[in-house]
Amino acid sequence: MSIARITHGCIVTLILIPLSADAAGFFFSPQASSAEQNSSPHAAISASQNPDPARIFQHGQDALSRGELDVAERDFRRVLALDAKAGAAYANLGVVYMRRKQWGLALTHLKRASSLMPNVPGVRLNIGLAYYRQNDFEQAIPAFESVVKDQPDALQPRYLLGLCYFFAERWADAASTLEPLWPQASNQFPYLYVLSNAAHRAGNQGLDDRASTQLIKIGDGSAEYHLFTGKYYLNLNQFDSALAEFQAAAQANPTLPFVHFNLGLTYARKQQYNDARDEFLKDAAIEPDLALNYDQLGEIARQQQDTVNARKYYRDAMQRDPRLVNPHLGFAKIAQSQQDYPASLAEFDAALKLDPAHGDVHYSRAQILLRMGRKTEAQKELAIAEKLNNAPTKKPASQPVPSPELLQDSQ
Repeated sequence: MSIARITHGCIVTLILIPLSADAAGFFFSPQASSAEQNSSPHAAISASQNPDPARIFQHGQDALSRGELDVAERDFRRVLALDAKAGAAYANLGVVYMRRKQWGLALTHLKRASSLMPNVPGVRLNIGLAYYRQNDFEQAIPAFESVVKDQPDALQPRYLLGLCYFFAERWADAASTLEPLWPQASNQFPYLYVLSNAAHRAGNQGLDDRASTQLIKIGDGSAEYHLFTGKYYLNLNQFDSALAEFQAAAQANPTLPFVHFNLGLTYARKQQYNDARDEFLKDAAIEPDLALNYDQLGEIARQQQDTVNARKYYRDAMQRDPRLVNPHLGFAKIAQSQQDYPASLAEFDAALKLDPAHGDVHYSRAQILLRMGRKTEAQKELAIAEKLNNAPTKKPASQPVPSPELLQDSQ
């Protein structure tokens, strides 16, 4: 079998879990003949003369199916040594690195595969997933958009695109992208929560009412139902209703992921900081890798003027998710309160590298520059802050609550 047949005869193998992104990625499988399937792949691969790239590829694909990533990586690299333009081998190497969470390597190989196989949506879908799993939603959007354009009726790419719009706070785009999924997905709590929230913030009252009514209608008293109903109320700043729902969820399932996180958010919004701290610590025990728990713990410690623990928790958050802006702001505010203006300025600069259009950060940076006697630079920062804060696209004062429960990996 030729390399060309591997490259152009591949099929996408997809395990689809509704409304959830498969972090493992989708891999490519050659259509081998029955004679090749019955032959020993080990014998073909070990032959020192005339190696058969198709059998090497098949052996690597079988290893990938079994989760033998080292074997799969070796085999796909052998294929590429024989044909540097074997797009499917690049694609499957990308999947190997996705499963190892080596996102940079994954993207390098997936983008190479996409350049060789521009008409294969599965490769672009994996590119989107690689960005999505790093919470880089803006970068994921173009890849998912291209897949949805090619496959407008496919559930998973459309849902992922809708989620990216949601997390990027493009509310109208999120609502319009997700609404067509209603026939397949209107019996699922996460979908209804996202759709109602996006529609509410986009000013689409009809769709908001439709989704929120359906959410209540399908309520089954489960912990998951109470979790997403609580999220709905929390986004409306109806804290007592949200608290009752989250407490019901915790009573039904005390180890349900994210329920204690959301209880912590609710207590924090009610300024019951000790209760909030206890809930975030409970969730951190269940989900030790969730950076937002430590970020919120840092905020509470800073509010209580416990700068030692605030710094510790902020560092814990940044270690788990270097893309978080808030820990830098926390560090900057602590340094500012201690009149350590150079350190405060450095943290505001770090925050702006992650979010250059954050008007409030530009304003805070201007205040620090004034304290340091750098008036010209401060005036420039104030002008930038004023422009951003007066822009039509300025973020509203009421920000959506974090929703990490929408990002959990499928099992």
